[in-house]
Amino acid sequence: MEITLDLVKKLREKTGAGIGDCKEALSQSKGDMEKAVEFLRKKGLASAARKANRIAKQGLVDSYIHMGGKIGVLLEVNCETDFVARNEEFKKFVRDIALQIAATNPSYLKKEDVPSQVIDKEKAILKEQISNSAQGKGKPDSVVEKIITGRLDKFYQEVCLLEQPFVKDPSLTVKDYLGVVVGKIGENIVIRRFTRYQLGEEK
Repeated sequence: MEITLDLVKKLREKTGAGIGDCKEALSQSKGDMEKAVEFLRKKGLASAARKANRIAKQGLVDSYIHMGGKIGVLLEVNCETDFVARNEEFKKFVRDIALQIAATNPSYLKKEDVPSQVIDKEKAILKEQISNSAQGKGKPDSVVEKIITGRLDKFYQEVCLLEQPFVKDPSLTVKDYLGVVVGKIGENIVIRRFTRYQLGEEK
């Protein structure tokens, strides 16, 4: 399939990737748009992995107020240089993440942050649910454990920011979106910490 300029422009609008990267992705995927998006996503994640050990001490602390003052988010996102901290693409990413937190109320940043006692409690609840269901009755422990692992993945998607589907594009997780932005900007970016407030909420 011929890689037309129109096709390159469509992919660029969809992903925000550079023209050269879009041409390469379309060439590798023989013009298939979905495969090209997947190619760019993987490339972004690979780029993010290479940059992950670089020190990120610049960045922004941003606030986001939602629903007429009923929900508020305070968020710190770090990058490597002050130049990138002033970049519109970086600012947009920070704002998108603040909006994500306001909308989905994650309890943790990543899987590794979930305390072991919380995981153990969730596993115990899931085991009881599965044992009492038609799906789990009479099944060997190894099968029950596999079902629990699958359900735990859904639990992580609910409570961990990086595992959640990105609200503006659910085909991406927040971690995927972070990888795409790192690939475009060319610096390590770290979501450092966040706090979400809801009016009248008791902690």
